[in-house]
Amino acid sequence: MAGKWMARRMANALAVMIAGVVLSGPAMAQDFRIEQVLDGLEEPWGIGLLPGGGMLITERDGNLVHWQDGRRVDVRGVPNVFARGQGGLLDVTVARDFDRTREIFLTFSKRQPGGGAGTALAKARLSRDARRLERLRVLFEAAPGASGGRHFGSRVVEAPDGTLLVTIGDRGDRPSAQDRSTHNGSIIRVTRDGEVPADNPFVGTAGILPEIWSYGHRNPQGAGFDARGTLWVAEHGARGGDEVNRIRKGANYGWPVISYGRHYSGGKIGEGTAKAGLEQPAHYWDPSIAPSGLIAYQGNMFPQWRGDLFVGSLKFDYISRLSGADLREVERIASPQTGRVRDLAEGEDGAIYFLSVIDGAVYRIVDK
Repeated sequence: MAGKWMARRMANALAVMIAGVVLSGPAMAQDFRIEQVLDGLEEPWGIGLLPGGGMLITERDGNLVHWQDGRRVDVRGVPNVFARGQGGLLDVTVARDFDRTREIFLTFSKRQPGGGAGTALAKARLSRDARRLERLRVLFEAAPGASGGRHFGSRVVEAPDGTLLVTIGDRGDRPSAQDRSTHNGSIIRVTRDGEVPADNPFVGTAGILPEIWSYGHRNPQGAGFDARGTLWVAEHGARGGDEVNRIRKGANYGWPVISYGRHYSGGKIGEGTAKAGLEQPAHYWDPSIAPSGLIAYQGNMFPQWRGDLFVGSLKFDYISRLSGADLREVERIASPQTGRVRDLAEGEDGAIYFLSVIDGAVYRIVDK
């Protein structure tokens, strides 16, 4: 197995080097260093940074890790997860008022009647000794009906107004992303108590689930708010057509009616790359990079990056930096540590933390 991983990493590194020749913008390697924070993780999926130091990391098989001051603790009381295919314990987000409430939010694949599973959102309180979750409560569960093990999404982010937005994939059922009687292929919005906000776009509309905020998504695995309160989402295309989208209330992002990619068989997807009433991506990649975690950088450690988006690549083992009004990829941060980057987070000091699935490790990018 190790030999296969190494061969794949060498091939991907070569692909990044070749692709990097056509990129514009200065090389930034001399302005930062990458250092390891911890290792020994098993398929890490999400990272949440705690105030004052420490972090929570999800492992896809259902484990929640608390790390602080060089010490690892496996947190008890995590919900049971459907750890098959791409499912399992997925994202973790620390509430902005954690110092007062000690609340965190988790997304995971939850077993449903009939043998299927759906994306779910839960909140809980982290105990004072950080050894267990208390008052765990499921706030949202996608409508039953999906039986496959693919495309669960699934990021949870806290909006400036305190509501929660969760990304959900099409579950491998392409047409369902246009069917608003299901949550497949949507971004949903609920309150911290799991209620539907009155200003959601489809509240009171017959035949449409009221939690839906936007739809027509394939498999969004990265999400983050910028300093202006705009939600940005990175999502997987098929063969080509990975996207970064600027999310608008009630908008349709087109999958599978339009796409800049093709089916894995090589066949055409839908009706082309554009159609009236359907949103265009702010940026797309072809070939696919398999984008995952996303942050909109707001820190002080790297003022030259403020306002830029950072997106992890699972396929080519790098971190993409995107910038500009027309949002283009201006840099690829590739190193031996950036193997299958699953998630990113911005530290209180402006350092950029990221998860490497290959190394089972957390690293951070810091100023030299």
